[in-house]
Amino acid sequence: MAGVLTPAMPPTDFHHRLDSRMLGPLGAARLWWSFPSDEEARRDAARVPVTPDAPLPDPAAGMLGVTWLGHASALLWVDGVTVLVDPVLSPGIPGAARRLTPPGRTVEGLPPIDAVLISHDHYDHLDVRTLAALPRTTRILAGLNSGTFFRARGFRDVVELDWWDSAGFAGLSGEVRVEFVPARHWSRRTATDRCHRLWGGWTVTAPDGRSVYHAGDTATGPFLERIAARHRRIEIAALPVGAYAPRDLLREVHMDPAEAVRAAEVLRAPRMVPIHWGTFVLSGEPVLEPLEATRRAWARTRRPREDLWDLPIGGSRTL
Repeated sequence: MAGVLTPAMPPTDFHHRLDSRMLGPLGAARLWWSFPSDEEARRDAARVPVTPDAPLPDPAAGMLGVTWLGHASALLWVDGVTVLVDPVLSPGIPGAARRLTPPGRTVEGLPPIDAVLISHDHYDHLDVRTLAALPRTTRILAGLNSGTFFRARGFRDVVELDWWDSAGFAGLSGEVRVEFVPARHWSRRTATDRCHRLWGGWTVTAPDGRSVYHAGDTATGPFLERIAARHRRIEIAALPVGAYAPRDLLREVHMDPAEAVRAAEVLRAPRMVPIHWGTFVLSGEPVLEPLEATRRAWARTRRPREDLWDLPIGGSRTL
């Protein structure tokens, strides 16, 4: 790995980068009461397409691709480099009921990976049970102030990145760059560590300049234009489309489907992968609504239907 850029003295927290309103107790209670019932959610989840253990792509020179593993978990394939983003493959997470749909792969069924990329520390993106099943030699890339968390769990190869920092990997055609990019979100795992660890998204760029973008978890914002200006050939954008209702409570931390489709246009990404839906009950919208609304929003743009990569859980597509 080459070219890692990391400040020697990161800030102690990142409240200064917070541009979202946090939910207070009343807002959190209202959000919880908005949830569909477990019966409704599981009835709808039975219609979420799942293809567990479907064949995976073979890493190849020049190939870009995505495998959706459920929620925000994904494998990104770029010029022979394979990275695993936000792996949450266990039966459930704190703060939510057991998952509605199975993961696209078990940890044992994962291919060889070059690194795990963690967008932020929320439980639906950073799962200690999944991490515990990974080899401790696994390379971890995460935001500033995250290193202590992973090293305490035995991981020895941990790289902390600020926004716009990157790390290099040996691809089949040259160097593949993995860059940590801004997001409009926040971080917290306990009552005392809000905004302690930096949150963000990821671009993975092939030697020829083409990129795959994984947004992690984010609301919309002007940072998208900055990413587009820096990465002018984003070919595939994996964008969150769920956990958006009630809208007045969540608009500052999560995109809705129409905003996600607009984000793909801002990024000039020809192809979009809807993620962050169909796995956990985290908000008030029905389980299938994010996908249905994304399809409607995409159709209104008159972009080619085949460029909306609405994958089944466990499904893959490549260029």
